[in-house]
Amino acid sequence: MDKITIREIALRCIIGIYPEERREKQDVIITITLHADLRRAAETDNVADTVDYKAVKKAVVNLVEGSSFMLVEALAQAVADKCLSFDGVQEADVVVEKPGALRFTRTVEVEMSRRRDG
Repeated sequence: MDKITIREIALRCIIGIYPEERREKQDVIITITLHADLRRAAETDNVADTVDYKAVKKAVVNLVEGSSFMLVEALAQAVADKCLSFDGVQEADVVVEKPGALRFTRTVEVEMSRRRDG
């Protein structure tokens, strides 16, 4: 399966379980890999034959910036579900980083892969 990767989308949202995390938006960094069959697009050189990754990115930005999840895992699942709603996307790999989540670390991240049903 072919892949399209959208790397390190820097966003802000409410994320966390502690009261201080629920008051202010925090930074998250999201990387998405979309698995799709890109052969037709490669042959035709026509945007209509590929995954509209600009639309995917825009949908993810709107989802994340308006979200208020307790867990990074829930946010990652929501992003994967959004990606799978796009035509041609058969599988989505999502990495959500939460910089500064733990003292003395650069980041904590959750990574998941989800496939389209059927």
